[in-house]
Amino acid sequence: MATTARLGDFVVCEGAVGEALVAAAGVVQRSSAGAAGRVGVPCLPALHAPGCTGGVLRVRLPLWGLLSLRHSVSQFLGEAGMGQEAVSRQELIRRRRSRGFVGRRHELAVFRENLARDPNSEAYQFLFHVHGLAGVGKSTLIRRWEAVAREEGAVTAVVGEEAVSALEAMEAISSRLARQGCPLKAFDKQLSHYRQKCHEAEAAMAGLLPDGDGPGAALEPSPVSALTAQIGMAGLSLVPGVGAFSGVIRPEQVAAGLDRARAAVGNRLRSHEDTRLVLSPLEMLTPPFLADLGSVAERRPWVVLFFDTYERTAPLLDTWLRDALVNEAYGTVPVNVQAVLCGQGRLDPACWADSLDLVTEIPLEPFTEDEARTLLAAHGVSDERVTQLVLSLSGRLPVLLDALARNRPQDMDAVDDPSDTAVERFLKWERDPVHRDMILACALPLRLNDDISRILAPAGGDGLNRLRELPFLTHRSGTYGYHDVIRSSMLRLQRLRSPVDWRRRHTQLAAAFTTWRREQEQRLTLHRLWDDPVWRDHRLNETYHRLCAHTPSALPEALHDIIRACAHSAESVRRWAQLLVRAGQDSDTHHLTLTGQRLLELASQPSRERETLTTLLTLPGLEKPAQALAYTLRGQDHRLSGRHHQAIEDYTTALSLDSTLARAHAGRGHAHRSLRHHQAALADFDHAIRLAPDQPLHRINRGAARQDLRHYEAALADFDQALDIDPRSARALAFRGQVHHRMRQHQTALDDLSHALTLDPDYAWAYAVRGDVHLTLGHAQAAITDLDHSLALQPDTAWPHCWRGEAHRALGHHAKALADLEHAIALRPERGWFHYQSALVMRLTGAAQEPQRWRRALEIFEEQAAEEEASDLARSNLLVALCGLPDWDRAESQLEAFLSHAPSPHQVIEALDDLEDLRRAVPVETQQLAAVLGRLREELERARN
Repeated sequence: MATTARLGDFVVCEGAVGEALVAAAGVVQRSSAGAAGRVGVPCLPALHAPGCTGGVLRVRLPLWGLLSLRHSVSQFLGEAGMGQEAVSRQELIRRRRSRGFVGRRHELAVFRENLARDPNSEAYQFLFHVHGLAGVGKSTLIRRWEAVAREEGAVTAVVGEEAVSALEAMEAISSRLARQGCPLKAFDKQLSHYRQKCHEAEAAMAGLLPDGDGPGAALEPSPVSALTAQIGMAGLSLVPGVGAFSGVIRPEQVAAGLDRARAAVGNRLRSHEDTRLVLSPLEMLTPPFLADLGSVAERRPWVVLFFDTYERTAPLLDTWLRDALVNEAYGTVPVNVQAVLCGQGRLDPACWADSLDLVTEIPLEPFTEDEARTLLAAHGVSDERVTQLVLSLSGRLPVLLDALARNRPQDMDAVDDPSDTAVERFLKWERDPVHRDMILACALPLRLNDDISRILAPAGGDGLNRLRELPFLTHRSGTYGYHDVIRSSMLRLQRLRSPVDWRRRHTQLAAAFTTWRREQEQRLTLHRLWDDPVWRDHRLNETYHRLCAHTPSALPEALHDIIRACAHSAESVRRWAQLLVRAGQDSDTHHLTLTGQRLLELASQPSRERETLTTLLTLPGLEKPAQALAYTLRGQDHRLSGRHHQAIEDYTTALSLDSTLARAHAGRGHAHRSLRHHQAALADFDHAIRLAPDQPLHRINRGAARQDLRHYEAALADFDQALDIDPRSARALAFRGQVHHRMRQHQTALDDLSHALTLDPDYAWAYAVRGDVHLTLGHAQAAITDLDHSLALQPDTAWPHCWRGEAHRALGHHAKALADLEHAIALRPERGWFHYQSALVMRLTGAAQEPQRWRRALEIFEEQAAEEEASDLARSNLLVALCGLPDWDRAESQLEAFLSHAPSPHQVIEALDDLEDLRRAVPVETQQLAAVLGRLREELERARN
């Protein structure tokens, strides 16, 4: 007689029950009395039930097998009829058929057997890839796998195509696990913090200024998404951090853009960690996500993550999943965490080639004829002629078989016309013409909800209620959608059957989405539209339906939207390109499909923005406003990459198309300023101010350009006007503080800079400029303190390193001074002043590289002084360097050249200050230097009188 006994969380069995559990659970082992059975771990002491004979089962279960064994016990007891009434054979058949799953026995067995294995065994698999053509039943299989996993005590999450980035995938997994009582609390908290910091970073980017010739450089505004594209973070997906980026690209090519981006974000955020969080979200958010997942895995026997419709999300998730699951680049993943990728094609060998041996491939083919007949029989389809017809129409694709079989067709009265389409076959047994028309109409939108279905419902229709019963309607994230195979067939039928109705219904849907979009716009400011997912979704659907209704008239605005998407994010470009592909396929517009596919290809390339814009500019039908924006954005890409001449060409072309585009004037002004075309830069900033007088940024930019020319009074007026528009502009205060410093109004400068830091305590540039003020006042230690703050917030900016190097030199810390100055040179090798300062320190230490530094400093200063629009600063710097070398004959000639251009008193004062600093720093010939100083003082006195 079989008996069982329980001991805490373990089940100890004897006799027939024990024998069955050995096979069912796969985790216990029978032994003879007195012998200890082992399953990789010590067994419990033998237990004997009174009156029992035979062997005793001794069980020792790790946590991962406990619930599996409990399930096996209950399943065995239920099927053996213990404690239950016997069931008939017909009842058993009914129960099995009621599960609604036919076929795929091998695939189910593979998954069940893997759950029964010890995760530490060689046979255990942690990564599956289910793949096959559309409609083959992949999603149905993984839903069944999910049910099997939950029966074994697993916690599961299914992520579909709605997750368009790794970050959204983690968020979706967290949400689904939370609903099963396993929240990822640390990750959720960090994700919420990330979103908050993104909003703060956006505010910083709105005031971005480009790096020009002076240390207080100004940047053009750009959204956070443009920032991520600029520095090469990939989201989607996937994504190197800023540190890695700066390490592999030559500093002289990208340091300007990198300084700008990190400056804007670093100035706004509260810590270096927050800056990393915004710039490298995957690097910062994946580790807590995996740590929380590990905690869940400690409490549950299995964690199984399903990634459905992977053919659409693979470009966004491949690298992240491989790094997380296989390479463990973000932290350890417990062995009882399984992942199932489910899509149409093979895994990308470019990503998975080195990991394919770890992937268990589950290819799905259409049903065999026997499986297909079994499914039809389960639905009560028995007539052989109907069966043959359904097999022919469906191609034995499970989704089509199920759709055709659910209405249990029993005759062939009206189905002998070979020209009938597959859609007619699907709906042949739908007798209600109102509901039939509703099914067809609701195939038109990309996704369905109650609002959309009510628009399409014909008179007497009941909206979405009856549609929910359709086998090919899937539910996801509050909306419904038709299976792609069936939807495509229905769209083709409607387009060919009545082009007039096709256009009418798409126009009706476009109008609805236009209304909803405009309602959403009432809740948003203009510059936040593209950041709002609800607005973007309405705009996407509106554009899709207009393209389907009449492609020629809708295409120009759709292309304009793609250009706007380039200004927002790579993810937005990808969404709009996918939209063109879908609209082209659904409306049978081949050139539209090809355009979308080309844009999708470009979206994955490193130079995606520039190449995408170039491609768009070659397309016919692009209207002038769209062309102007495209040239402006491509000019911005050139400028931020240091290609200033190409930038000017593109900005000029944009303005020839639309002379009122303030953004193009400002961008061209930044490019001119970077090339030291001072008058051209001022002219462009003047235009930008006239076109957008209420934008303080343009006045700050012009003030910075005037500061380059040492026109300090005019620069002060610009900063004052900017503060009149926005009294809380920390940037305007910092720039004004720097001008006061240059005018020797040091206390006023300190007041402005301290006020800026009160408004924005993490404003790195304000700390840097205040450090320079302290340095000028001879407070070297106070300067170092401020500069340390600046570099802690924004470590890769050049001028703070230079100024801190000068402060260390003043304190006699020559090794530290040289380290800072060499770092500044590495960041900005085109800055002659950094080479000059390094040469001074090398002279004090006797370094062998001193002649090289002097030579490079002179080369840069001579080149700048020879330019057509050479500034007084360039001629002054060359004079100072020649005195430091020294080369007194050339210094005397340069002094005459400098004075012949009638420098401003401010520039003469700056030259005097630099030469006095030279005399304090290194030994120089007093008589010759005194002669130069005397001549400059005479010129200053003459200019003042």
